[in-house]
Amino acid sequence: MRGNERRGLSARWKLTLSYAGFLMVAGALLLAVVWVFLLRYVPDTTINTSGGFVPNRSDLLDAFVPPTVIALFALLVLGLAGGWLLAGRMLSPLASITEATRLAGAGSLSHRVRMDDRRDEFGELADAFDAMLTKVESHVAEQQRFAANASHELRTPLAIMRTVIDVARKDPGRDITADLARLKATNDRAIALTEALLVLSRAGNTIAQPEVIDLSLLADEAVDTLLSLAEQQSVLLRIDGSVAHTAGSPTLLLQMMTNLIHNAIVHNQSQEARVWVRTSPAHGRAIVTVENTGAHVPADRLARFTEPFLKGTGRAHLDHHAGNGLGLSIVEKIVEAHGGTLRLTPRNGGGITVRVELPEAIAPAH
Repeated sequence: MRGNERRGLSARWKLTLSYAGFLMVAGALLLAVVWVFLLRYVPDTTINTSGGFVPNRSDLLDAFVPPTVIALFALLVLGLAGGWLLAGRMLSPLASITEATRLAGAGSLSHRVRMDDRRDEFGELADAFDAMLTKVESHVAEQQRFAANASHELRTPLAIMRTVIDVARKDPGRDITADLARLKATNDRAIALTEALLVLSRAGNTIAQPEVIDLSLLADEAVDTLLSLAEQQSVLLRIDGSVAHTAGSPTLLLQMMTNLIHNAIVHNQSQEARVWVRTSPAHGRAIVTVENTGAHVPADRLARFTEPFLKGTGRAHLDHHAGNGLGLSIVEKIVEAHGGTLRLTPRNGGGITVRVELPEAIAPAH
């Protein structure tokens, strides 16, 4: 294994020795040029001239060699020192990338190298590494959101099953067969919901095989499912469903409808609690509107209701139905996956109006 191998020279030392070695070779080549093109043509015998002393080859070598050795030593020192500094400067971006890699390995995916000022290979490497970290962080966050969404969404069918069981226990004369059928339908819906959320998470917020669905039928089914909860909370449910077709996942759209109505029921504090559910087609869009009575909510706060895990002042809810703030965020995600829009506005007289607009689809011919 690499951890047990003996560590060799660092890249900085290798570059330093390379710089110094090239500098020494260049100096040696320069001296060779002096020898080949100059000193070799100077005779090594005594040169007699009337003008005085003329040095021969030996005299020139005696005068030239000592300074040459000193110069080569100086080149070696300069090459090592300069090479060390230059190598450190050239390799400094690798330290940032290495640190980012260690942080990513430790689980911190938010750190970025950010070398926008560099336009060389290191800058390209840093940009590619940052892009990779962004994709990994997005993938991890998506998986975490899926786990949180799945656990949150499963609370609704489980709460419905508990409500049916509690009502059946308090009223022994009820039709047990109907209650068992409702429990089975809710359990099947929970299984289908889990599978649909997994498909949505893997598909990158797209619907692979959309089906043409009548939203009014989904509204009827969601109201029928939540009727026991509404009766338990003394909330009057009213539905006005006109045929409105759209294309998408029946399970996810049913969950969208169930979430909207469930939120309207549990986040409803009024003397005469009411919830209105309407579906209608308009201008090439399939419209779903869910209104509920309640306290007045400022418009600026409504804009944040689709943020995950948002709770606190401004959200009226029953204590035993206090959620973790994922209901509307999942509704928004489902709407976006179907190419629609979600809008929340304050309702006149208190409460909230939620309007979902989805692309209208042509109903299949029978």
